[in-house]
Amino acid sequence: MFKTALRNVLAHKARLVMTALAVLLGVAFVSGTLVFSDSVGQAVKNASAKSFQDVAVSVQAGSPESGPEPEDADGRRISALDDKLAGRIRALPGVASVHTNVTGRATIADKDNQPIGEAWQNVAANYQPGPDGKDGRYPVVQGHGPRAAGEIAVDEGTAEKGGLKVGDTVRFATDGPALTKKLVGIVHSEDPKVTAGGSLALFDTATAQRLFTHPGQYDELVVSSKPGTDEAALTDAVEKLLPKGRAQATSGSKLAAEQAEMVEHSTSALSKTLLVFAGIALFVGVFIIANTFTMLISQRSREIALMRAIGASRRQVVRSVLAEAGLLGLVSSVVGFALGTGIAVTMRAVLDANGAGFPDGPLVISPTAVLSALGVGVLVTVLAAWLPSRKAAKIAPVEALSTVDAAPALRGLVVRNTIGAIVTGIGVAIMLYVSSLTKTEESNLMIAMAGSALTLTGVIILSPLLSRPLVTLAGKVTTRIFGISGKLAKENALRNPRRTAATASALMIGLTLITGMTVAGISTQRAADELSAKGLTADYQVTTSNFRGLEPKLTQRAASVPGVEATVPLRQTVFDVAADGAFGMLTGTDLDRLGKVTELTFRSGSLQAVRDSGGIAVSESRAKEKGWKTGDTLQATFPTDARGDEQKRKNQKKTPLKIVGIYEDNQVVGETLGSTKLVDPHLKPFKDDKVLIKTTAGPDAGLAKDIRKALGDSPLLKVQDKDALRKENAGSIDTVLNMVYGLLGMAVIIAVVGVVNTLAMSVFERTREIGMLRAIGLARTGIKQMVRLESVVISLFGAVLGIGVGVFLAWAGGKMVASSMPTYEMVLPWDRLGIFLAIALVVGVLAAAWPARRAARLNMLESIGAQ
Repeated sequence: MFKTALRNVLAHKARLVMTALAVLLGVAFVSGTLVFSDSVGQAVKNASAKSFQDVAVSVQAGSPESGPEPEDADGRRISALDDKLAGRIRALPGVASVHTNVTGRATIADKDNQPIGEAWQNVAANYQPGPDGKDGRYPVVQGHGPRAAGEIAVDEGTAEKGGLKVGDTVRFATDGPALTKKLVGIVHSEDPKVTAGGSLALFDTATAQRLFTHPGQYDELVVSSKPGTDEAALTDAVEKLLPKGRAQATSGSKLAAEQAEMVEHSTSALSKTLLVFAGIALFVGVFIIANTFTMLISQRSREIALMRAIGASRRQVVRSVLAEAGLLGLVSSVVGFALGTGIAVTMRAVLDANGAGFPDGPLVISPTAVLSALGVGVLVTVLAAWLPSRKAAKIAPVEALSTVDAAPALRGLVVRNTIGAIVTGIGVAIMLYVSSLTKTEESNLMIAMAGSALTLTGVIILSPLLSRPLVTLAGKVTTRIFGISGKLAKENALRNPRRTAATASALMIGLTLITGMTVAGISTQRAADELSAKGLTADYQVTTSNFRGLEPKLTQRAASVPGVEATVPLRQTVFDVAADGAFGMLTGTDLDRLGKVTELTFRSGSLQAVRDSGGIAVSESRAKEKGWKTGDTLQATFPTDARGDEQKRKNQKKTPLKIVGIYEDNQVVGETLGSTKLVDPHLKPFKDDKVLIKTTAGPDAGLAKDIRKALGDSPLLKVQDKDALRKENAGSIDTVLNMVYGLLGMAVIIAVVGVVNTLAMSVFERTREIGMLRAIGLARTGIKQMVRLESVVISLFGAVLGIGVGVFLAWAGGKMVASSMPTYEMVLPWDRLGIFLAIALVVGVLAAAWPARRAARLNMLESIGAQ
């Protein structure tokens, strides 16, 4: 039977090409993901291990018990690591050297004063030259390292992005107005944050201390050991020298292990996401494989009957079909793995070109990746062929010799429709339940995912039943427009509902997911736009990209800019109400001028009461959640008052906060509102988190520049009007949607392959029929048109089902989102839905190109004589 399976594969290789292509593409997606994840993960691990190569012990300021190091009023850290402690550590037995590191954040501006990189990726450090005048961590590419207060060095990527060269004046900001220094060197860096699109700024040690800590203080002491020194013993010895609760010592091996674990976690999250989409692509391929083997078995029913007649058992027939599928899956998987390896290399290059900045490293092809990809390809192919193999085993010799294409048994369709109705009903019921949920908790999200999966599965099962009315409706249109070719296309699509449904389902799955994500994403985007602007009457919002806030004196300067009517600072601090388990954010502002920049509607109490009493007002949703009402007094503590002091935290006194008003939810002021007098004593450092500006004549580009200039023109500044705020919200959602479109693109491509495959095999199956049509006068153009229209009808059927199910799932899931986003309403993006239908139409036309051409070129007499 194995020889028979091999012979069948070789004999029908032309008919199996499209099926092999579907398996190949799915396996390529899986193998590409695995190889890419392994290669990038190994490269990052190697880079991390290299950075810890000479680290025996790392001493860092702060501790898990007391938290990060405290800050002074200017926002500079107060560290317990100083020259004295470094000297004591150097004196320990086994210590070879101690590097004293100062780190921080510095955002560098390009030639157009735009920030280079994201604020959290913009690293700053001190350059520590050794006896040879070089710092081994940062090899100099051009110039030299910074030696004086007026000098700076940057990494190669930053210099390229900013158009900077040695000798230029560099504008940058750490935590305030823009500063300038002379660029004296360009260095190479392997810091993952920098290589992933951030920037690196290097200063001499004294300058770095003035910017980020204090003279003589450091953030980290890196201890290198002499050969033969016990790392654990050295770590314990260093730990004994440290001030309790102000610093901690960690061995180099432990740091390397923690870094490796973190890298593993991050790469694992990425690979899991990609594998989910790869799984979708393979799931789509299952329909194509099953469809192909069903058609092959139907076409080879006489051959199978003869095998049964000469003694082949049903089990042998099943094994023969599964062996055939296994061979097909194995060959396709091998080719797919090779293609996937190329995809991994290309993916890495493309991401690097777009700023991902992965560390250099070899291509890693692990045995796990090879076995997983091949195993998945073979398993999926065999499982998809299992039901067709059982159908083949049930063929009776005499029954099979009488026909080639028997209609499916009525009982089978009745049973299938019954099961489909039950599964769909359960799925819809779950989604209706989801639409009534009021919280977007993880458990609720899992319920929504289960309901979505059941609904989609149920529709797939019911698709043969649904195909008849929808295809009939489409057929009326094709018949009216294209005449006999349109009518024949409709009849061909209705001839075998199972086949039509299986072909359309492959396209339906991809469009369901794309439509659902599009509707949910655009609805959320619209809600976020409304939420960001709701209640906001200010013309500009001023923030900083590093979220460190603005100096209040700068806010006062902005108030004096001609054309500015009012500037209102917003300052926030965390508070804790232990009795209620509440942990929230208190916003302090100028209550006298707040009405100029936002519309605040009170349900009880008033803004005047907040101003006169010194109490607080809370949002309606927060009050409802915690059961608070006007007149209640909260006993609150402010964690920032005791940061870095465990004893002070334990003995901290409670501050009474009386609720004197409840207001309608307002995105501008947040969940809790008070005066600046209430908030200011608890701010360290003392900064304005946000400034709202009202102008006399509305937003103006020239006025925005004047405001920036008054605020120091720092590259950290973000001066945004309402349109800019909306675009910022829209940008992230559009990015996510584009990623989803790209990742689901493979599933759509496989679905197209399925349409081509079904039509090509259908043409072969109907060779005699096509010959008869030609004989009675249907021209070659009519044959082509018939096949094209059949393809279009099947594609549109899948598109209509996919879009319909996608919209329903987005509606049900959106109801859950609306509970946490009051402005959420489902928005149907008709333009994009129209594009999806147009894509389905194009898919139908393109997929039919080869089968239609093949059908039209069949010889009339040879076709009529075909068996």
